[in-house]
Amino acid sequence: MQESSPIDPSSCCQSCGACCGYSANWPRFSIESDEELAAIPQALINERQSGMRCEGDRCSALQGDIGKATACGIYAIRPEVCRTCMPGDAECAMARRKFGLPVIASA
Repeated sequence: MQESSPIDPSSCCQSCGACCGYSANWPRFSIESDEELAAIPQALINERQSGMRCEGDRCSALQGDIGKATACGIYAIRPEVCRTCMPGDAECAMARRKFGLPVIASA
């Protein structure tokens, strides 16, 4: 089992992106209002209208290379599930393990 590393949580997401590539079932919609959903470009929404469209397991809004440099193409209007994944939490650790990245020590 990998040990936690002293990564600065405030900047790690832009050099990671693992949560955005973990599973096609993860970027789902849950408590977004109709107005919030309407703000997301239709081309980024899956066929079932239940979440973000993915290419394989990777969210179509993710830009860059996982584990190197990433950004969300719709960061300001991203779904709630994306807003709740925090650096160092259990979901973050699970996603980082999938890509062989060290787990972040939570604050």
